[in-house]
Amino acid sequence: MGYDIGTSSVKAAIVDAETGQTIASAQYPDAEAPIMSKQAGWAEQEPEMWWEELKKATERVEQKANGALADVKAIGISYQMHGLVCVDKEGTPLRPSIIWCDGRAVPYGNAAFEAIGKEQCLSHMLNSPGNFTAAKLAWVKENEPELFANIHKIMLPGDYIAMKLSGGDIKTTISGLSEGMFWDFKNNEVSKDIMNYFGFDDSLIAEIVPTFSVQSTVCETVAKELGIPMGTPIAYRGGDQPNNALSLNVMKPGEIAATGGTSGVVYGVLGDVNYDPLSRVNTFAHVNHNQPDTRLGVLLCINGTGILNAWVKRTVAPEGISYGEMNDLAESVPVGAEGLSVIPFGNGAERVLQNENPGASLHGINFNIHTKAHIIRAAQEGIAFSFAYGMEIMKNMGMEITTIKAGHANLFLSPLFRRTLAAVTGASIQLYETDGSVGAAYGAGIGAGIYSDSDDAFKTLKHIATESPVENAEEYLVAYNRWKTALGK
Repeated sequence: MGYDIGTSSVKAAIVDAETGQTIASAQYPDAEAPIMSKQAGWAEQEPEMWWEELKKATERVEQKANGALADVKAIGISYQMHGLVCVDKEGTPLRPSIIWCDGRAVPYGNAAFEAIGKEQCLSHMLNSPGNFTAAKLAWVKENEPELFANIHKIMLPGDYIAMKLSGGDIKTTISGLSEGMFWDFKNNEVSKDIMNYFGFDDSLIAEIVPTFSVQSTVCETVAKELGIPMGTPIAYRGGDQPNNALSLNVMKPGEIAATGGTSGVVYGVLGDVNYDPLSRVNTFAHVNHNQPDTRLGVLLCINGTGILNAWVKRTVAPEGISYGEMNDLAESVPVGAEGLSVIPFGNGAERVLQNENPGASLHGINFNIHTKAHIIRAAQEGIAFSFAYGMEIMKNMGMEITTIKAGHANLFLSPLFRRTLAAVTGASIQLYETDGSVGAAYGAGIGAGIYSDSDDAFKTLKHIATESPVENAEEYLVAYNRWKTALGK
């Protein structure tokens, strides 16, 4: 069984270990879960809300699963990354969780980056402390000192859910600690730099367990409440982006997992400890990082991707047109949109551009040539080019990109987008049918020893299609270079 603890809902899935078929899946709530924002830039959620949503999602799965809950052999957890959960000795949250999109801790992380030193931070933690979990805890320490004094342990959202399922076992992983900026990759230990600079006691850090392992088991009370057997191992936990990579069996150096929703995410596996000196990407321990086998997840996020495609549909494309029809219209225009380029960065500051916010723009418009179809095509090409631009950073870090894996959804439903991305990166694109809760279920199977490894677990993963790079990509590369010139201006 897999749970995906998202910002908007909790998803649950039961997967047949032998066939790989999803027996049942459900989410709760149907509408997006609330986010509390007491001040501008703040974002909080109650950890107990996630637990209540999990129980409701489990009820819905039980209604579809015809008694399959009684046969669950292992549980895996995926969760929204970078959140801070503070609990007392009874495991009760002392305050709402400060979640991933809360910006209050940026000054604390930036001050740590300056004080500890850029080279020390990037070479040991592989990132700036920025707005990650450690900086959020520093905010609590300074602004809520009485509450801070009562903290027994700090956790990530997935750690909290595992604690609830087990009836009180508080554990964490190296992968989780790395996403909070608590892990020193050079010394292979909890970062003394971070703990000393912020004045955190080592006792705040939970016991570290392997990502794939029997980490704890379902307690009697929860077993009765959920209908899952008592003693069922909780055998996997991973942040949502590493877990998305797992769900696509992206585990080996050079493999890439990509998503193209409102924003675009490219997550690649690196086999050496390395970092981007300009800190344009984030680097964490991947779910299979285990000394001496270095497996790092390099995370590239581009804000202005699917949101641009949606804007074009809403404001440029013929009224009432579907995305499929919009893709067909774009295909009527030659590669490169006859000299038209679209810069897609119109959804806030972009980390890949060193936090610059250039806005979206059109370049090379010819009033005698260009139509709505040209703009639609140029927009999709521009999004693909932004992915490729970010992947060049990954290549400069030593990653040899050969395969891009993605779920068959959102922008990856567009043949034009896939073809363009494959052409300019030289990588094949493989499409699969999967999601985060299903991936967490497979992770549980690996951790509990039901599968020997990830290749064994994902041997039944449903492959939809493969987009191979075109033989003659010159037209695409000319368009990409023109796009980069426009971006440089």
